[in-house]
Formats: sequence, C-alpha cells, structure tokens
Amino acid sequence: MSDDEPLSPDLKAAPAAVALIEVGSGHAEGALTRSIAMAGGWLVLRIHFTAEDLARTRVAATIGVAAEIYYSLELLREKRDLPHLRSWRSAVAGRMGADTRPLTSLVPVRGPGLDLLALMGDVSSVDHAVDNLLHAPVSRLRREFEGLDFHPGHLPWARQVSEGDRDARRELAEAVRACHRLTVEPYWHQGRSELVALSTRCANLMLEGGIDLLLRSICAPLVRWRPPVLEAPYPRRVEVRLQGRGLIITPTVFSKLPVSFLWDPLDTAQPPRLTVPALRRPLTGAGPGEPDDATIRNLESLLGRTRAAALQVTEEGCTTTELARRLNVTAAAASQHATVLRNTDLITTSRRGGSVLHLITPLGLALLRTGAQPQR
Repeated sequence: MSDDEPLSPDLKAAPAAVALIEVGSGHAEGALTRSIAMAGGWLVLRIHFTAEDLARTRVAATIGVAAEIYYSLELLREKRDLPHLRSWRSAVAGRMGADTRPLTSLVPVRGPGLDLLALMGDVSSVDHAVDNLLHAPVSRLRREFEGLDFHPGHLPWARQVSEGDRDARRELAEAVRACHRLTVEPYWHQGRSELVALSTRCANLMLEGGIDLLLRSICAPLVRWRPPVLEAPYPRRVEVRLQGRGLIITPTVFSKLPVSFLWDPLDTAQPPRLTVPALRRPLTGAGPGEPDDATIRNLESLLGRTRAAALQVTEEGCTTTELARRLNVTAAAASQHATVLRNTDLITTSRRGGSVLHLITPLGLALLRTGAQPQR
C-alpha cells in the first residue's frame, strides 16, 4: 500500500513493519480495531469528509466501561508518566491480585492488545458489558485472540477463553468486575463528571457554530481542521476517506494516547472513532459517595419520586429501555421522564445505533449531590 493510498475502515490490517500503535486484534490478517497514536514529530493522518460525513459526525458520551477498564490496565503495564494519572497510578499499582489475574494475564507483553470494546460494546454499565462478553460469538473471540503476543505461560488460558469455554468466560467476567472495582470505579465520579463536561462543551460548540466549530476546537492545535480535511500527527502519511459513514468523536478517561483513531473492519456499517482525552485535572480520590437519605428526600420533593430515581439511573448512563426496566415503568413513561429531564438540562440524550443513551449533565450531578435547586 502506498503512502497516498486511501484508507477505509474495511481495510485489512497493515503488515507488522508499519509503524502503527494498535488496540485490538491488530495482527496481519483480520484486525478488529486499530488505534493510531498521534504524537508530535510524526507525519500526518488526513481524514477526508464529504457533506454526508459531516452530517453524520457526532460526539459519543463515552467509549464504554469495558474499554476504559482495559485502557487502565495498559497504562499500568506501560508505566508511562502521564501527569493527570500520576496519583491514580500510585494508588492502584501493585494492588492486582488473583481475582484480577484472569484479565491482566490477557494483556500482551508487547504489541496490540485485546479489544474489549469489540467484545463488550460501548455500554457504560459493567453488568451490561459483562453480559455482552458472556454472549459474544466464539468466532469473534477467536478473531480477537488470534496473533496476540501473550506470555507463554498464559497461552493455555488465552486459548480456553478464545474457544468460548463457558467456565473460562465466567472467570474472565469476574476478573473484569474485579479490575473495574480496583482501577475504575473508585475514580469514576470525577471521570464521569469530566466526560459529561466535555460532551457538554462539544454540544455547546455545535449549537454555536455547527460541526465546523466543533472540528476546529477538538484537541487544537494537535488536531487541525482544514475543510474538508481533519489533520493530526501520525507515524506516516495516510489518507482516510470516511465514505459517508461519518465520524464518532469519543472522549476517554484512561487513555495512553493523546488522540487515537479506531475502526472495526468486521462492522463496516459503523463509523470509525476519533478518541480524545477528557481529563483536564489530575484523577484523584473516590469522590463523593451516593446521596444520603436527606438528599434523596429533597430531590424527590423537587422532582417527584420517579423522576428523581430516573436522574439517579442516568448517572451511569442508560438507554430508554434500561431506564424503563430500572424504574419499573413502560418505555413510553420512561421516555417522558427523560424528555422532562433533558428539557431542564439535567441530562443529555444521544443516539446509539437503534437506541438512545441518556447521560446526566454537570447540572444534573450538582442537583443529585445537593438535593436542592442549583443556581443557573
């Protein structure tokens, strides 16, 4: 492939000699998801947009809990000094144990890593993500594990998981939960707040100046918008044509790269993703706990019991179907509650495939924590 050859999400993985940093099964045949590091001093990745691509470009609320968990493990493995994550690393490093080992042993010793985003989806609930893992097709598991550079002592375990062994899957699922409890959950109050804040800033940019202002503002000056092309540093000169699929701009908390480009060659109908860092301050502490009883009572007095419960559910992100199930109401009733919360700027709603994702806003978080009407 020449340097000028158009690159599209359904292209097979590049040969290993190409200087790519990849996340997912980035082997020579059948890569699932690629992540391309963009750092200073490299050449340029150029993403070409058509009018249709611009119309379909959107901002996601999150890359999903599964990807964040795995990214956190990669950060611990690489020992890269990132100022915003320095305190987090010092608190977490060395605390991995037998309960996390079924997952940490699947972090390859070098090269591309396991793509939990492809296996578990971009859902924000760890329960939902684990359910996706337990029901992932064996063919997808095999493709994900193929060619990864596991430690020789971990190969038998990796083979069990890749072949879909039921007990191995359940053991891996419990390890995902254990890693989540250790590396993500204690820090998620702040992490979620910063994801919400970035999504809100992006929404405001869209309202003020449309997609043009959003693309001009994302990670500037690292990323440059020169209509109709988005440019970013890259290991070599590469041209990407979105072919009408658009682009999903996705904020992340635990990211080892300043910016990355992801796509899934096994699902060419889905647009690729451009991930951007959400953290603007060091990630520290467990953050405030759950609202106390007095706060909940105040919130119920203000919003009503069901709507107050709905706001709490959206703190983790949920679809309308999930909201209805959690509230024990019909989907139509859940949609009405979400509409009221959205119209008062307490939640945001974004489309995800055939469903929508509801996520609490900074204003909603403030209300949830204090149980009183915040000043606007």
